[in-house]
Amino acid sequence: MPKPDTNPLCLATLMNAAPRCTTTSKRIGKKCKGPAVRGWTVCRFHGAGGGAPEGERNGAFRHGGRTCEAHTIRKLAMLMRRTLP
Repeated sequence: MPKPDTNPLCLATLMNAAPRCTTTSKRIGKKCKGPAVRGWTVCRFHGAGGGAPEGERNGAFRHGGRTCEAHTIRKLAMLMRRTLP
C-alpha cells in the first residue's frame, strides 16, 4: 500500500480542502475565499444559516396577531366585506 501524499489527520489540509464561499466583494470584486458552511454555498459571514427562526421560536409572536392563521382570517374577512352589500 503506497504512503499518502498528505497527512489525513492534519487539520490544515482538511480546512484547505473545504468548499469555498461563492460570494464576491462589492468593493474589490474578489471572492471571499472563506470556508463554506456545510449544506450552504456561502460562509457564516455571508448568510449561511441566517434569518430568524420560524413560528413560536422567533420570539416576535407575542400576541398571535401576525401569524399565518390570523393573516388568512383577516384576508377572508376583507373579501367578505367587499362581496356583501
